[in-house]
Amino acid sequence: MKNKLQAKRRDFLTYNEVVKISDAYLFPLISGLYELEGYEIHQVQAHDGGRNLVYTCEKESVDAKILRIAFLNDRSREDFLGEVEYVRYLFEHGGSVSDVVNSRKGNQLEEITHNNHTFFICLFNKAKGKMLVENNYQYREEAPITEYYYNCGKVLGKMHELSKGYTPVHRRQSFFDRFNAEYIDKLIPNSLSLLKEKLVMLLTTLEDLDRNNETFGMNHFDYNDGNYSIDFDTGQITVYDFDNSCFCWYLFDLAGLWTQGMGWTQFEPEAGQRKKFMDDYFEVALKGYRSETAIEQSMLDKLPLFIQVSLMENIVDAFEVMRNNGEEPSCDEELSYRIKCLEGDIPYMGFFDEIYSCEEPFEYEEREI
Repeated sequence: MKNKLQAKRRDFLTYNEVVKISDAYLFPLISGLYELEGYEIHQVQAHDGGRNLVYTCEKESVDAKILRIAFLNDRSREDFLGEVEYVRYLFEHGGSVSDVVNSRKGNQLEEITHNNHTFFICLFNKAKGKMLVENNYQYREEAPITEYYYNCGKVLGKMHELSKGYTPVHRRQSFFDRFNAEYIDKLIPNSLSLLKEKLVMLLTTLEDLDRNNETFGMNHFDYNDGNYSIDFDTGQITVYDFDNSCFCWYLFDLAGLWTQGMGWTQFEPEAGQRKKFMDDYFEVALKGYRSETAIEQSMLDKLPLFIQVSLMENIVDAFEVMRNNGEEPSCDEELSYRIKCLEGDIPYMGFFDEIYSCEEPFEYEEREI
């Protein structure tokens, strides 16, 4: 099994191979396409499962840029065009996002082919400020943390409000293009039969939900504090990394906003206190969201359902990363925890359940596959 997977993945270049190709071949071409002569270019460390090479491009008295080189063949030219078109639309209509930068040819997307492998190149303006983790998860001193919660909701609400009026030229994929019973059956090992059954049941529930303009549209689909920067002078949030953006229910991004709040209270030993914090946190974030766009209470009542959907996305992504790396499927403590929550129909990612441990947050004993 492992040899077959590895043989199949040789259609893909490894991360280190791409770094060497970029240094030797791509950079001179990219520099000319985007007039990057004189910029200091530094590689950004990739996260686990990353699908791109990312670089910061800095030059004195010039706004910094972010260069992205996509090297996996899991996305088409149409996918990339749909992404940058949506980013430009948001930026031009007042969304707080990092705008895409046109090349000297006037293109938002450039392609370079080397040894029959196509690389998709994008350049973005670097967001002002820095990520929370770069500031040791300390918010700006002169403002209450509730300002941050509110702004997180407000920026997301603005994006969703703009999405309600968005008609794409290059259409991004829809939720069910990636999440469907056939794909899950192929991706998830047969030894996890209960998980596969629960995922299909979840998909069946989603298929019956209304998909009107007020509830379903373009989502960021990975809205978290690793994908935006904060201007610590003003509190302004600027969003980036629209790699996963797709058409989905807006409540998916809101479920992501809810789960993001768990990090602030994950070490609290009392479930009741964790519940109180989450209620207060999400009330403030939702006020920010509703300051920009409307959402019916009947849809908000489905938040627990979409937290389960968020779990499904995490699980599918984990198995995709293993597949893309040519690894045999396995379950570490974090993946085992997510699977346990779905198999056991445990709501709210088990955050208020006996399964949760504040000493080992979101972990469960490893399981064999």
